[in-house]
Amino acid sequence: MGLVEAWGGNPFGWVIANILQAFWNFGWVVSHPSAWAHWSDPEAMIRFIYYGASTEFFFVVFDIFLIVTAIGLWKNGFMWGCVRVMEKFANTVGRFFAWAGFVMVVQQIIIVFMQRVFAVAELSFGIGKSVTYDVSWWSEELKLYNAMIVCLCATYTFVQGGHVRVDLVYSRVSYRTKKLIDMLGSLFFMMPFAVLLWLYGWFFMWRHLVVPNFSASDTLTKMLPKARVLRWNVETTGFSPNGFSAYILFKVLLLCLVAMIFLQAVTYFYRSYLERKGGPDAEGRYHDKDAAGDPQAELVASIH
Repeated sequence: MGLVEAWGGNPFGWVIANILQAFWNFGWVVSHPSAWAHWSDPEAMIRFIYYGASTEFFFVVFDIFLIVTAIGLWKNGFMWGCVRVMEKFANTVGRFFAWAGFVMVVQQIIIVFMQRVFAVAELSFGIGKSVTYDVSWWSEELKLYNAMIVCLCATYTFVQGGHVRVDLVYSRVSYRTKKLIDMLGSLFFMMPFAVLLWLYGWFFMWRHLVVPNFSASDTLTKMLPKARVLRWNVETTGFSPNGFSAYILFKVLLLCLVAMIFLQAVTYFYRSYLERKGGPDAEGRYHDKDAAGDPQAELVASIH
């Protein structure tokens, strides 16, 4: 009998049991990759699908968070290192995929020019080996660039302080209270929101990749018997007959967004704690903010 079954009679015991058993679960996953990564076996794929948004996976991540946080509380330099690495990751990804906006504009100009001037029905893009699709396919594909900007640049914008923030009491409280609000907001709002979105977004993606369909409420014992009829069924249907046919990428981007939000929530929690502990002198430490394009700086420059 596992710890969860033995101690699961009350909520507190259930949480403690899952935290302890997560160490064994992690070790089992690492030592038995063929049980979940060998996708030629339908049962292995089903285990991967189930555990990707399971209670067991959540508590493995939770244990990692607890361990890293405990080390960071003991050695603040280690926590600052985590903040710098994760903010660097968000900034790098965001700055790279922000160019999708430029590509989107260029592609739209080409589509309009080729369609209106030359009245072509198909367009080919590529270097060396070109990809040819109907004009309507390329027109609908523009949505993918927009989705990339929204999903992969969201945490970059958060790091840069570009999101709109509703302020009711924040500006009127002390510095330490502000940092406490930031810590509680990341811990009790950002993280649970990301976990909930991952839970449903994970199965939402797989329902458009394989059949039969699975849901977040299915247990592993209920899913495994379906292994004999499991097969790939990747979504390729667009909104129009010749339209964009890779809408599965939007489901993948949703999970990328959620994962990056969760990482940024952890990062913001760490930064807020360290800035609260270090005082006003620690605010903005190691903060890699973009100087160009700052609206406030541009406003000051225009006034002068």
